[in-house]
Amino acid sequence: MQAVKMYTTAVCPYCVQAKRILKSKGVEHIEEVRIDANPEERMKMMEITGRRTVPQIFIGQTHVGGCDDLMALDGQGGLLPLLQAA
Repeated sequence: MQAVKMYTTAVCPYCVQAKRILKSKGVEHIEEVRIDANPEERMKMMEITGRRTVPQIFIGQTHVGGCDDLMALDGQGGLLPLLQAA
């Protein structure tokens, strides 16, 4: 299974929902980067993604986007193949 990295904050319902979706697909470990606790990480996230909102989700080297993007990918049947890509 691909590594999953997610930029999050402590009180973000979309982050909680995204984690729930990923865990339901068999993801056991999510590397969380708390941008509320580390302003440098927020700047890094914005440079990488061009976005200010959380969550920002990466599966392997692929930037999936936010929670809505993750749900759309899952709805199109693309989430599981991306997670299982070698």
